[in-house]
Order: sequence, then C-alpha cells, then structure tokens
Amino acid sequence: MNFREYKVVCVEEGGCSTLLLGHAQLPLPRIEQVLNEHVQQGWQVVFQVIEKRRYFLFWTREALIITLGR
Repeated sequence: MNFREYKVVCVEEGGCSTLLLGHAQLPLPRIEQVLNEHVQQGWQVVFQVIEKRRYFLFWTREALIITLGR
C-alpha cells in the first residue's frame, strides 16, 4: 500500500514498576487505547518494534514504537 503520510507513536512501560520490581510489562490497555484512537482517525499500523531503553543508571525498560500510515 502507498501511504501519503506517516506517524510514529511510542508507548513505554511504567517507570515505577521498573524501579521497584526491576522489570515491568508493556501496558496492554494503554496500547489498545492509543491504537483505537488512531484507527478512528483513519490510521493503519505499518510497522512496530520493541526497543529497550536505558532508564536512569542501572535499569532498562521497553518501549513499543508503532509506525502508522494513511
């Protein structure tokens, strides 16, 4: 498919859980909410990737990078 425009959205796991427990899960309700909001505006998911990001000095947390197109 050919898209006229693209948009990149980032959803990160919670920082408090990462600090207290050492690891957290990506927030599925938040991902669903973000995707549903963008689908209503006519966007489609083109690509997604999970990225590990440094959090403070010792911790890492995951982020879901979603590329949308329409």
